[in-house]
Amino acid sequence: MTPATIDPLIGQTLDARYVIRSRIARGGMAMVYLAHDLRLERKVAVKVMHEHLAEDADFTRRFDREARSAARLSHTNLVNVFDQGQDLGRVYLVMEYLPSITLRELLKKQQRLTLDQSLEIGEAVLAGLAAAHSAGIVHRDLKPENVLLVDDGRIKLGDFGLARAVSANTTTGQALLGTIAYLSPELVTRGVAGERSDLYAFGIMLYEMITGSQPFTGEQPMQIAYQHAHSDVPAPSESGDVSTPALDSFVVWLTQRDPDLRPANAGEALVHMRELRDNPYGMPEALATAVLPIGPLPGDTTVLPGDAFDDAATTHLTPSTTVLSGVEQATLQAGASDPGDEHPSSATSTDRAHAQGVRRARKGRITALVITGLAVATGAGAFWFGQGPGSAVTVPDVAGQTVADAQAELEGLDLTVAVTECSSLDVEVGLASAVTPEPGTRLDRGTEVTLCQSTGPEMLAVPTLVGLQLDDATKLIEDSRFTFGEVTDTRFSDAAEGEVLAALNADDGEIGETFPERGTINLIVSAGQPPSVNGLTVDQATSVLSKSDLTVDSAHNTEVISDDVPKGQVVAVNWTTDPVRPGDAVGLQISTGPELFEIPDVSGLGLQEAMDTLAGAGFSPTTLVPEALRGFAKATGTNPAAGEQVEAGTEIRITSQLSL
Repeated sequence: MTPATIDPLIGQTLDARYVIRSRIARGGMAMVYLAHDLRLERKVAVKVMHEHLAEDADFTRRFDREARSAARLSHTNLVNVFDQGQDLGRVYLVMEYLPSITLRELLKKQQRLTLDQSLEIGEAVLAGLAAAHSAGIVHRDLKPENVLLVDDGRIKLGDFGLARAVSANTTTGQALLGTIAYLSPELVTRGVAGERSDLYAFGIMLYEMITGSQPFTGEQPMQIAYQHAHSDVPAPSESGDVSTPALDSFVVWLTQRDPDLRPANAGEALVHMRELRDNPYGMPEALATAVLPIGPLPGDTTVLPGDAFDDAATTHLTPSTTVLSGVEQATLQAGASDPGDEHPSSATSTDRAHAQGVRRARKGRITALVITGLAVATGAGAFWFGQGPGSAVTVPDVAGQTVADAQAELEGLDLTVAVTECSSLDVEVGLASAVTPEPGTRLDRGTEVTLCQSTGPEMLAVPTLVGLQLDDATKLIEDSRFTFGEVTDTRFSDAAEGEVLAALNADDGEIGETFPERGTINLIVSAGQPPSVNGLTVDQATSVLSKSDLTVDSAHNTEVISDDVPKGQVVAVNWTTDPVRPGDAVGLQISTGPELFEIPDVSGLGLQEAMDTLAGAGFSPTTLVPEALRGFAKATGTNPAAGEQVEAGTEIRITSQLSL
């Protein structure tokens, strides 16, 4: 099985605060990661701009604008933004972490929603959108992918990646950004977005919730965009039985092609949405009078039939951000205009008939030109971007292949390959471990990609662990990008309890100065110094040792002579193992008191000779005979008597008699 590519950001720390734990989602502009905020000790979601986009000033400004826009908003139905920054060459945004699914995922699961679900979610989205509009912010990318259904029941609107202040110039310039399926007619034809453009997108989303499908479909973005510009959104009841007349009117009102005929902002729409939620089967008078009948606007260009595009009308556009070129916009704008001249009411019937014929002929020529232009643009675009030099290719996943095979596969897609060496935790040394940009990225042919050849896990310097307390050592192991395994041994030593005595690898071998990244490090820890039992009774010593989880086994007890410890008391512990660990059995050294020596028999010896003999045996001899007369006396006995055993240094009195 081919190993998964390791995301280089996972495990990194942004601005020494946000530790990237795992990837949550991938978007058109950025990746979203689950991270840990070290300062506030909480989970957060970190949105990091794609590295290849960070070099684009326009994308960077748009990303910065999202942060500024979102940070200004605070509402229960909007995703909170906490922080923004730039580190490791990446621009990032920190948001609240919300375990959730998107509305898109719910739609895929249920196909379509119930009436209650649609109204509940719609009211929450409009409430969040109303808060944005009241702050002067236009979302510009409203779609089911940006509606979060949180596990605790909350509904949140997020991803203001295309948001822009209402007071700013909201013209998109030469390209349209957003999801084609939800773009308003004015955004398609003129590139202008406002609060009413958000309401159009919300109306399409509400239609999709109720019916389970989008009102306009097509195989090409241009087909869908053309329908937005020239076709009215039908009532939801035409595609299902969930809607009500009041809800039909509300959707039609929200999706009027003329933005002036829609609600002014989300706040106004929210008032009617709440009336609908209270009574979806009634028709509020304000709603009935606000909505125009479905029909063509004055001066509309005739909508092209579906077969003009060879459209099966069954394929939904993939919900992702789409760009229309300036040529495509110009074509749509030309199709949206009606250059017919106004004729004075004073013209004769003949003149009016002639003018009407001219208008019909002109409209026919315009329609033909539009069809021809679209056909040419679509055909040329299909060749250039589908099969021609401008076609994009998808970067494949080559991890686990040989470098030669991986390089050949990439070059077969007309990509330029630069080979470099990279460390890898999962891929065998010598094989291809990763490719940058990452697999799944769409690139133009001829783009250079970097192919990494695995050098195995990165060899990192091992910090000094011996002498640290266990908690400090385990933290240092993780901070140094290793993996703490377990405490494999605890033993008594001169070190303090809990202090690390040694660090070993998973095979209990010694660790050198460097060690593989994420390698497992096990520790040997001190149980502290063994307890002292000198001078205690046997029972006291047994109790003290048991508190240190040591068991006294009398079979290991010994008796020792001690000049310091009284007979019967404990001199020391007999250690039966080396090293000594909690749970081991030990013996006791029990004192027999001081060593005893036998008093020699000195009877019949000269008194001085007897005294010298006893002194030589370690005793202290004494006599009552004066020193001047000792040469004339003989020893007759001792007190204590000869043969008795006494301690060294004991005083021995010699009895004697004179022999004159």
